[in-house]
Amino acid sequence: MQVPIDVRNDQLRFDPKKNTALPSYHQLYFPAQRDRKNPYGNYYSFAEQSLSVITEEVPDELSAFTAEWHKDSPYVPVQTSGSTGTPKQFQARKEFMRQSARMTCDFFHLKHGDLILLCLPLQYIAGKMMVVRSAIAGLRIYPVKPSAHPLAAEIKPTITFAAMTPMQVYNSLQVSEERKRLRKIKKLLIGGGPLDPALEKELRKFPREIYMGYGMTETLSHIALRRINGPEASEYYTPFPTVKLSLSDEGTLVIDALLICEEILTTNDRAEIRPDGSFRILGRIDNVINSGGIKIQIEELEDTLRSVISTNFAITSVSDPQFGEAVVLLMEEEPDGKSLPLDNLPAYQRPKFVLRTEAIPLTGNGKIDRRGCKRLAMQLINR
Repeated sequence: MQVPIDVRNDQLRFDPKKNTALPSYHQLYFPAQRDRKNPYGNYYSFAEQSLSVITEEVPDELSAFTAEWHKDSPYVPVQTSGSTGTPKQFQARKEFMRQSARMTCDFFHLKHGDLILLCLPLQYIAGKMMVVRSAIAGLRIYPVKPSAHPLAAEIKPTITFAAMTPMQVYNSLQVSEERKRLRKIKKLLIGGGPLDPALEKELRKFPREIYMGYGMTETLSHIALRRINGPEASEYYTPFPTVKLSLSDEGTLVIDALLICEEILTTNDRAEIRPDGSFRILGRIDNVINSGGIKIQIEELEDTLRSVISTNFAITSVSDPQFGEAVVLLMEEEPDGKSLPLDNLPAYQRPKFVLRTEAIPLTGNGKIDRRGCKRLAMQLINR
């Protein structure tokens, strides 16, 4: 099936009346039959550029997004993750997605023919942007089914660029063969949730380029990056040159990125901005527990506890008649059932309740579901 889309002057063009592209333009199409010359499966192909697909048929999710992209509309619907609220649909402007894709491809020096790994769900912006980057730069796509172990199967060609969640990276490190495959990826982008300090320390040993991205659905993936390993490693993010940052009166990050956002965006992320424009995130303003008049940042307390808790856990809160809110440690069962050294915490940070559960609530893309944690904590306390 041929799709009327081509690239002119570095812009992706759609013409519903067009059935074929001029030879100088790049046209996206789906071959009906398997290409025997391609040992890795079918291709999504441009006339001069090819995007590899390992399955016998084009994955349904990829076909659906491609069809959505070709509709005569300037927007694409995108699902938010729902990590801090109810998941909702966001209308992303296609031209902004192209601008975002160009910035990423330029930063990572991605060029025609490079192979990228698509292992993120296509209902979220991170997965969609991988496809748009491919269309913009003429990259080849190697898609695998989104899962906690995206590198479980052997990947013969060399992956130039991949984007993964912290959970996917962590799980890949636990299996010897997957770890080897992860080390071979030339440029790895991690995003979609906080990076555990122990995991970051482990990644510093890797020989290839590894970056952490900062962004959200409304910014069409990341607007800033920080290097995890190598001499350029830093705990501060560097925004793209076209992005201007400031702080609100509440100390939250304000993003002015008119190339990818129609309006200036005030986030819920408390931040510190250095004179050179780089910044680091301190935590979300809506992830603050007010216990007895003392404000406790959930992310900061979780970072402290990661050195003493080996299982999955989350900090949340429940209503308390004395303190207003009480700190709750929600954690999955540990095999040895060992006690927790919480006495080292300041008294105001010590959880009033330590609750065990089979699994920490997560959103569809692997982030901690903060609202789900609060609901679960109330259920466990009241049962």
